[in-house]
Amino acid sequence: MAPPPEAERQKPAPKPSWLRVRAPGGERYTKLKETLRKLDLYTVCEEARCPNVGECWASGTATIMLLGHTCTRGCRFCAVTTGNPRGAFDPREPEHVARAIAELGLNYVVLTMVDRDDLLDGGAGQVARTVAALRERCPGLLVETLVGDFRGRLADVHSVLDSAPDVFAHNIEVVRRLTPTIRDARCRYDVSLAVLAAAKRRAPERFVKSSIMVGLGEEPGEVLETLADLRAAGVDIVTLGQYLRPTPKHAEVARYVTPAEFEEYEREARALGFAFVASGALVRSSYHAAEGFVAARLGEPSRTPPSPKEPGLLELRASDLISPAALVRRHRDSSGI
Repeated sequence: MAPPPEAERQKPAPKPSWLRVRAPGGERYTKLKETLRKLDLYTVCEEARCPNVGECWASGTATIMLLGHTCTRGCRFCAVTTGNPRGAFDPREPEHVARAIAELGLNYVVLTMVDRDDLLDGGAGQVARTVAALRERCPGLLVETLVGDFRGRLADVHSVLDSAPDVFAHNIEVVRRLTPTIRDARCRYDVSLAVLAAAKRRAPERFVKSSIMVGLGEEPGEVLETLADLRAAGVDIVTLGQYLRPTPKHAEVARYVTPAEFEEYEREARALGFAFVASGALVRSSYHAAEGFVAARLGEPSRTPPSPKEPGLLELRASDLISPAALVRRHRDSSGI
């Protein structure tokens, strides 16, 4: 059968108005970009084509991507290059990152990483060395590590935690049902939950964070189940954002979730007891509203995060990017985590 004429082919729905953002620019944005290029560093902000790159860089936060720009996994939502680095990485990277951050005077840095299944420790040692280098050069800097699952190896999770980041983050990414089709075949929903739970057990005084993408075909009840699973695993901070297709080769957007729905997800997450929730179309895992919450909490005399059930804990929010229509489906037993 001949393909339908061009005019009859179904076109993707246009992006709604709430997904429009300004092109990045400004003095601080330009300086940060030039400094990173000079030291041969990469950011997930650029590699993953984040829509918030201009806003976050201008506000003094950035997400540095460690271990090169080639990931050994091939998730269907991610624009980062997939391949096999064959064990190669830059041993100077921790010092280069520390120099760049010291020069730029950033307030908060997120260290993320490509998955490195070709390395025995999955890259955990490089992350830990980078945190140590940052602590030496920038004593007041707040550091978040957004890492892979290390194939569930707790020794590697502990290696990162023992370097004392202020926040340990690992993204669940999507609901359980969509994990096999949207994430790489080596990714497992329950492994991600186990990594998060292990992080909280190892360092209960630190914030643990995760993120969910929506708009990939999930049902509202499935999102609420994922939120409940994350909370049961000890996650303190959760972000929810709209999936945006980076190229035609990636998974299609099933639909654009409305601001009202994001607001409902936020309400449900707050009811579960998360310390902070950022829920909105343009919210990403490294989102400066969440970073501002961490900075506010850790700037107080006590550096111990308050109890997730403490009254008044949920006052900070991601302003007008959020909220619903979901029915609550109570969370199933997570005792195996």
